[in-house]
Amino acid sequence: MRPDPQDPQAPHSTSDTPDASDVADIADTVGTADPAGTAEPARPAQVAVVVIGYNDVTHVGDAVRSALAQGPAVGEVVAVDDCSADGSADLLDRLAAEEPRLRVVRRSENSGGCGSPRNDGIDAVTAPYVMFLDSDDVLPPGAVDALLTAATQARAEVTAGLCVRRELPSGREQPWQAPLYTAHTVLASPAQHPRLVHDTLCVNKLYRTDFLREHGIRFPEGRFHYEDIVFTARVLAAGPRMALIPDRVYVWHVRRSAEQLSISLDRDRIGNWQSRTEACAQAYEILLGAGQKELARAARAKFLDHEVRMYTRELGLRDPGYQRAWWTHTQEYLARYDAADWELNPGAPGRVLARVVLESPEPRDLPRLRELAARPARLLPPYARDADGVPVWSADLPQVTLEPFLTRPTEILPLAVDAQLRLSARAARLHLRLHEMYGRVAEAAPREVDVTWGARDDERAWGRTTVALTPSSAGTDADSWFADVPVDLPALGAGTWDLRLTVRFADGKEREITAHALAGAGRLRRRAVPSVRHGVLLVQPYATHSGALALRIASGASGAVRVARGRLKRLLR
Repeated sequence: MRPDPQDPQAPHSTSDTPDASDVADIADTVGTADPAGTAEPARPAQVAVVVIGYNDVTHVGDAVRSALAQGPAVGEVVAVDDCSADGSADLLDRLAAEEPRLRVVRRSENSGGCGSPRNDGIDAVTAPYVMFLDSDDVLPPGAVDALLTAATQARAEVTAGLCVRRELPSGREQPWQAPLYTAHTVLASPAQHPRLVHDTLCVNKLYRTDFLREHGIRFPEGRFHYEDIVFTARVLAAGPRMALIPDRVYVWHVRRSAEQLSISLDRDRIGNWQSRTEACAQAYEILLGAGQKELARAARAKFLDHEVRMYTRELGLRDPGYQRAWWTHTQEYLARYDAADWELNPGAPGRVLARVVLESPEPRDLPRLRELAARPARLLPPYARDADGVPVWSADLPQVTLEPFLTRPTEILPLAVDAQLRLSARAARLHLRLHEMYGRVAEAAPREVDVTWGARDDERAWGRTTVALTPSSAGTDADSWFADVPVDLPALGAGTWDLRLTVRFADGKEREITAHALAGAGRLRRRAVPSVRHGVLLVQPYATHSGALALRIASGASGAVRVARGRLKRLLR
């Protein structure tokens, strides 16, 4: 239903948080908020919320109630049931009988997508403003008031706020495209801020209803996946006056254990990638056709920086047939790019990934591509040069240059750090190796590294250990820096832990990175470690989908039993 989530190093996720380069790209936001008190205040009963759902009786009631709970600013809630067979429509009818602001629209046939029911909602609403809500998500308290106040003060046709992704059942939250929503900002046109093409959500925005209708802005009908991407392009192409606010206005629930995954999470079939590229292609044509050339270029750049990176991280999980089909389809899509498309932010990792795909007839170097696609990016060896000494991807692919990487500031270099957890009966130690990269690392002079373990399912973080980075003197490890860090496994305790590093350099600059998990020779083998506090710890170092080192720890006899049962279930599937 929505663009893919961004969850750094999640065990079943392959997208990530923006790194420093992402934030730098949007640091030049233009436009300022209108002076306080110069516009009319928000009025009550101005907003309609369109809730869409299909066979989601478990959650749709919560979604509707969260919309109604926004208060008097919400004049109507239009719930569009897409021909559910699980009692959703009956539940909505019962709620509507008790709440005059709620109207239920029943579709006689299932549309197969999210676009048609949302269009039904646009047609049904009567309020001056409209926003959208999916049946498995909720609006946080105050969301509508915040959006409506900003919209009326700025006289904006589109107002957007911060969406947070909430992983369930853990409840861990992560903001979506947070750098866009750091301050109250008013834009006379989206062209002032091309980075807006990265926020393809339709649900974290309030639209003037007459703006959508006057411009004929609708969602693709029927079984069209990633309809948000096309709809958002149509909105931006119309050049609306926009307001951006830092308030939380939408909670996007991510349920990875659900029996039926959402479209954005169900990416193991090539048809999903084909649908994604088709939506991106349409978005580009829409923006270009409207004369929004800068936004169109930004949309193509976003495809490389987001879509290509996200799906590349997953290629190693797919079978050879999928890999070949993905490679061929991506080559065909990238062949449409012209020289100007490649010039925008040439040092971004997505450009190098795309060039490798475009220049190679068959899938290749998938583990190395996966590491470069990670966030933050990691460029693993070999560090090859062509006959003229120019840094290149490999000796047999010299047409893919790495020179743009070397012009990047130290704090966004794609550093590569190998990590290995060495376990013994008495202690655990983390061994780190920072690789040189064409002389840039030595030039920056790394001094020390901060090591932090963050809990995957909550906000816990275990300590911050700072150790010196020691340069190698000679031998096969020349041009490397090393650190050896004790790990107090009993202090960590049960859970899944992600390793985060911060490398500090002589000039005071620093780079936050993740570490490449060294595999092979039993390095990622599960071990039982005696513990005075827990009796026994089962410790499993493993590589995430992007290749980073993480730990799973089960404590005590009960934890060991849960691990054994989980493994048995996987073997029986």
